Amino acid sequence: MADQNFPGWHGTTIIGVRRGGRVVIAGDGQVSLGPTVIKGSARKVRRLSPGGSDVVAGFAGSTADAFTLLERLETKLEATPGQLARASVELAKDWRTDKYLQKLEAMLIVTDGRDLFVITGAGDVLEPEHDVAAIGSGGNFALAAARGLMANTDIDAEQIAREAMAIASEICVYTNGNLTVETIDE
Repeated sequence: MADQNFPGWHGTTIIGVRRGGRVVIAGDGQVSLGPTVIKGSARKVRRLSPGGSDVVAGFAGSTADAFTLLERLETKLEATPGQLARASVELAKDWRTDKYLQKLEAMLIVTDGRDLFVITGAGDVLEPEHDVAAIGSGGNFALAAARGLMANTDIDAEQIAREAMAIASEICVYTNGNLTVETIDE
């Protein structure tokens, strides 16, 4: 059980949007401890290049835990070059069954430009409906905004991600407008 006297770390919104042959992952920069903003410019979206393949990943949750998962994902991608789905499933299986990894508190959105997945510690590798995925404290706000933009506008993936993040930052106190945006083509 979590210590009731120690406030939890909060403060991430990550969104992935696929449209027009392009996938964009955007993340805000806020890290909060309880009601206090600890950092406003964290970089929670990374480009990975294991074995020559190009993958973009965004993470929500504990930074140290997320870095552990990103390192593991890179190892899986090196073992299965060009197979993001297989590497993601292998990571999720390890995460679910390894006693050390089970304690990690993070989630990932990953893409290679073709596939877009959410990977969770429950052993899930989810391909989102409607070509939009979002995680983190403000994830539901960004997801709702992006789905509305996808259904009612012709703007591109990056514009949708940026606008959805702006909307989330206006609603969620754990989300700011300081974005890291990575784009990858199919």
